[in-house]
Amino acid sequence: MKPKFLTLILLLTSLLWHTVTASAQQGHDYVDLGLPSGTLWATCNIGAENPWQPGDYFAWGETSTKAQYDWSFYQYADGNYDKLIKYCNKSTYGNDGYTDRLRVLEDADDAANAIWGTEWHIPTAAQYKELMDNCTNEWTVNYKGKGVAGRIFKSKKNDNEIFLPAAGFVGDNGTPTRIGNYGFYWSSSLCTDNPSNAPLLYFHSGYTSPLSNSFRYYGQSVRPVRR
Repeated sequence: MKPKFLTLILLLTSLLWHTVTASAQQGHDYVDLGLPSGTLWATCNIGAENPWQPGDYFAWGETSTKAQYDWSFYQYADGNYDKLIKYCNKSTYGNDGYTDRLRVLEDADDAANAIWGTEWHIPTAAQYKELMDNCTNEWTVNYKGKGVAGRIFKSKKNDNEIFLPAAGFVGDNGTPTRIGNYGFYWSSSLCTDNPSNAPLLYFHSGYTSPLSNSFRYYGQSVRPVRR
């Protein structure tokens, strides 16, 4: 009995070690907001170490930051909004009439998946709507005394919360702008009415919308969710 018991202890210890290691390797905290889908939201943006930092800015479908954000430097267009070469459901927006069937970012083009790992992805437009429907959201100008403005989303189900800083965006001039005034958070969904755009969560001090759209080349924030 003793050798078998010792073997069982060693096996359980090994399994526990591997579980803890795998969890630690993810390296990113998340919050359970009690959402119907079970979606778990990260506590900070990609490129940030805590909830109040803005983090990095990404064009839609790109997985690395860059010095300039405009159509000329956008990975999935041949220099203009009506010359898309991927994620395009209308020929009038495609390069030489190009179209495809892609409506949501593939994992390889999802910054959260590519940078944080396979358990993470950029929220879909539907997941932002779920967040809005199941949370209150309140503007603050001094989150936790850090002097950072943004919106606190507090669950109606369990009172857990996340904070999204008003991180602004990066436009044609390559410099972050409107920090402290506006938040622009990419979804992984495509705007099928106008595929040169993608839906995002947009907010300022007096308004929040999960249904806004923005040109895909803009550099904007990413708040990952767990699969």
